[in-house]
Amino acid sequence: MSRQRRRDTEPELLLRRELHRRGLRFRVDAPIPGLPRRRADVVFTRARIAVFVDGCFWHGCPEHATHPATNAQWWAAKLTRNVERDRETDEHLRAAGWTVLRYWEHADMATASIAVFDQWKRAHDGHTTDR
Repeated sequence: MSRQRRRDTEPELLLRRELHRRGLRFRVDAPIPGLPRRRADVVFTRARIAVFVDGCFWHGCPEHATHPATNAQWWAAKLTRNVERDRETDEHLRAAGWTVLRYWEHADMATASIAVFDQWKRAHDGHTTDR
């Protein structure tokens, strides 16, 4: 597990490149306010938008999730807890007035960037920077 990238995965980089190309500026791997040890992949602080790019294995993708045969019980509990933690994070952010956007790592990041940009436009007055 220690060899797994926690940030800067290929899908994250693709999304960030697309968002940057659209003129958006954002924070990367930013801490979640009020939740220690939890981070969002992309954050627009003023617009209060948190974007997550979830890995299929670690976050239980309904299409691509796999279940290890070795130590199966431990892995099942670990992966279930990851999904529960995601929902807790979503609830916490929404209760604090944030918009939460989640995308699977296999999603088309160009399309995802359009959705993020549209959400940013709705939340923002048209400025091209956000920090």
